[in-house]
Amino acid sequence: MKISIIGTGYVGLVTGACLAEMGNNVLCLDVDPRKIDILNKGGIPIYEPGLEDMVKRNVAAGRLAFTTDIQASVAHGTLQFIAVGTPPDEDGSADLQYVVAAARNIGRHMADYKVVVDKSTVPVGTADRVREAIREELQQRGAQIDYSVVSNPEFLKEGAAVEDFMRPDRVVIGADDERALTLMRSLYQPFQRNHERIITMDVRSAELTKYAANAMLATRISFMNELANLAEVMGADIEHVRKGIGSDPRIGYHFLYPGVGYGGSCFPKDVQALQRTASENGIDLHVLNAVERVNDAQKFRVLNKLESHFDGDLAGHHFALWGLAFKPNTDDMREAPSLVIIRGLLARGATVTAYDPIATDEAQRILGGLEGVRYASSPMHALEGADALVIVTEWKEFRSPDFPGIKAALKHPLVIDGRNMYDPALVRSFGLEYDAIGRK
Repeated sequence: MKISIIGTGYVGLVTGACLAEMGNNVLCLDVDPRKIDILNKGGIPIYEPGLEDMVKRNVAAGRLAFTTDIQASVAHGTLQFIAVGTPPDEDGSADLQYVVAAARNIGRHMADYKVVVDKSTVPVGTADRVREAIREELQQRGAQIDYSVVSNPEFLKEGAAVEDFMRPDRVVIGADDERALTLMRSLYQPFQRNHERIITMDVRSAELTKYAANAMLATRISFMNELANLAEVMGADIEHVRKGIGSDPRIGYHFLYPGVGYGGSCFPKDVQALQRTASENGIDLHVLNAVERVNDAQKFRVLNKLESHFDGDLAGHHFALWGLAFKPNTDDMREAPSLVIIRGLLARGATVTAYDPIATDEAQRILGGLEGVRYASSPMHALEGADALVIVTEWKEFRSPDFPGIKAALKHPLVIDGRNMYDPALVRSFGLEYDAIGRK
């Protein structure tokens, strides 16, 4: 099948590469010439395990190409995937200007039947806006051309996106006509050889499904963070509690890990966008309001712990930070807890040396030349001159550290673990003071 992907960000590039991997002819469009230049030179503008090799393989096979030519992109694919960004607007709602602009470009240049697929995470009712934008452009041209608008939300985890796309646990398709649904079923047939994974529904239900999924996962995280804070006060161990409730098949273990709060490109903006959508429809989502408040507060948990260990005064102290990305296996720094922690330490008169195996360049881009922040080339290098170690991201290379080396390097033998990576007894056996989230 001939497919056009509009947007070469995280969702667009993964979608395009994976569809090409299954033999489709894919053309990816982006209006940013820098991104297209990187892709045409054999690089990729984001970090995602396995993606670069897949892109190179399919470019070499002639199944995947990149362009800034809007007209060529519209002409190429019967299926037009809109995978542009939907950043939060000032009021928390999703900014749909790029989605609508993409739809208008399709209507402006299309010459035959198109299935326009909303792949971006968009509020309920966006398909109507896309449909109307295309209709207006066709009307201005005096053209009568059939088209369909479909919702096909993505369910990709950063750091495992390629695997998630190639072996999906479900494929949600919201369509209102059989012609579009038949084409979408055909597209995804190779991804469900073992058993049926396609779930079909109306467009509005598909749009809401994506927000509902992310809101539920965010809720589980905030719920566990609140319980972890309670466990600390009561002398319980949240890790034991997690195992106790996770063993219930009605609950399960996924997203029951307390820490320093969620971040990234999806959960924060999607929770806010769903709240805004509900408010516009006269509904107050009390649970999600609490989820967001808990998450915002949790990002300060590490700062509160440090202040308690240093008599409420962090001025003049220097701290090592392990982890900058909002989660492992990505360089994504959007809404990362590390940014709150770093800025909080600087505001309190402290300085920081940070290490991350992937996200350092992105952190430097966001923080600029912020005075008081340095970056290390290794985890142990970050400890030089530090009063204590703070762990923010659970990268694999942090799982079995040199505890005697950590103790020798730190001025105070203190580890604040924002991800509960270690057995407290083990860490303390090396003479280190260990303070985690909700651990006894």
